[in-house]
Amino acid sequence: MGNSAYLKKYVENHPNNKMAWYLLGKEYELNGQAGKAHYCYIQAGNVYEAFESSKIPLPEEVLSGYKEGLMQETHRREKRSRFLRKFSLALLIALLMWIPSADAPGNRPAIVPASAGVELGETPADVPPLAEDEAEGGAPPVAPAFSGPAFTAIGYAGDPVGTQAEAVGGLLALQRQTDFSPLHAAALGMERAGDWLVWSDDLPVVFGLEQSPADGRTTLQAYDPAACECTPPDPTELQKHAKVWIPQQESLGVLASAMTHYKQAKGAWPSSLQDLTGPYPDNWIAGTDPTMVQGFGPLLAQLKNKGIAATGKENETAVLAEGMAPGQRPYFAEPYEIIVDTQAHVLAVVSGNVIVRSYPVGLGGDKTPEGTFAISEKVMNPNGRDNGEFGSRGMQLSDTNYAIHGTNEPDSIGKDESLGCIRMGKKDVEELFDLAPKGTKVEIGKGILPKLKNVPAERFALGDRQDQTNPHRTYHWLD
Repeated sequence: MGNSAYLKKYVENHPNNKMAWYLLGKEYELNGQAGKAHYCYIQAGNVYEAFESSKIPLPEEVLSGYKEGLMQETHRREKRSRFLRKFSLALLIALLMWIPSADAPGNRPAIVPASAGVELGETPADVPPLAEDEAEGGAPPVAPAFSGPAFTAIGYAGDPVGTQAEAVGGLLALQRQTDFSPLHAAALGMERAGDWLVWSDDLPVVFGLEQSPADGRTTLQAYDPAACECTPPDPTELQKHAKVWIPQQESLGVLASAMTHYKQAKGAWPSSLQDLTGPYPDNWIAGTDPTMVQGFGPLLAQLKNKGIAATGKENETAVLAEGMAPGQRPYFAEPYEIIVDTQAHVLAVVSGNVIVRSYPVGLGGDKTPEGTFAISEKVMNPNGRDNGEFGSRGMQLSDTNYAIHGTNEPDSIGKDESLGCIRMGKKDVEELFDLAPKGTKVEIGKGILPKLKNVPAERFALGDRQDQTNPHRTYHWLD
């Protein structure tokens, strides 16, 4: 491995080391890569200026010695990373071997990460660091095929050690909730944006859990080649299942949110899906779909069970109701909320720290109020039009004259041109109308969201829509 490669790794791990940037720039310059050298010199800042403008040249042996030290440190980090990866897997295996037997019927087999080649019983001394060229000899192992309908989702930044425990925890939760064997489950990876995780319609498969019908062994498989140091199995079939699971979870998130808000407003849970899909003003949700029809009963039982658990009247572990297929078990644990960042001009639908959707919006600058509100009214075609000043959808914020609505001035999106309301594009506001039930909490503030647009190629839309117009009122929201 050349000097520039080692130095590149070093600056990736130590981006604030200006001397390292300067030395990397020198390497690129010597190799005739002027553009890359220029970029490195910019990162080096005052270090570059000090050395290049100095009338007394620094002895070459000093630069060489410093460079050698950086390369040795990078080499040590590589070896340590390999060792920690295997040590962490061995420790995780030992821990997982004990956990399932404590809370599951019978003794579940231990989870064995076949991709790492670590067997139970090894100690850290049995897992020496890999030699520098060890991975270069021979063809990489091919992992066994894997498929299945049960999913969870985790934050994944390409760091196998940092995310493996989270993946195993989520997959084990699926295992405990599932009464079929052999178990097939997979963890999908969400990108990180600061403290947020970003949900999308094409989340990649990053880890899988499979129980062999032959010997009962459970295998943890990484689907990122960098994580497993192997040729991972083809995830195509899993990705097909995931493309079905993702919109199902969005529907269940809408349904669970609506049921929760209905309970808060009425003091009792809805007895049927029809309680949530009445005509305006009882349109808690904008319509239904097959996932909601199938999932209403089991989801209602689960929410009731959680409510009982919260009072301490029953075991704190809420058991999922029977009748819901493993691939349809709800992922979003918290009701959907809407967050509006007036600084970034972004509106997001979130569940906990997961950004489900993120849209650009038009605002009113200081005229847009900050604080916490709730969607108190949802109406289609306000004032009898789908192309008027409020567009085709309107969602009033508590008992105010402010609303989230469409607009007939699409060029105002991203600007402060409204009288205080939140303007959205037509496709965005119509999708939000279906995602956000009546009662959804709305928080408006500054600097609370990343500036990103997160919408799927195929928008979320509910069918079997009821009448949600209101011809008896003329709306005077502060557009």
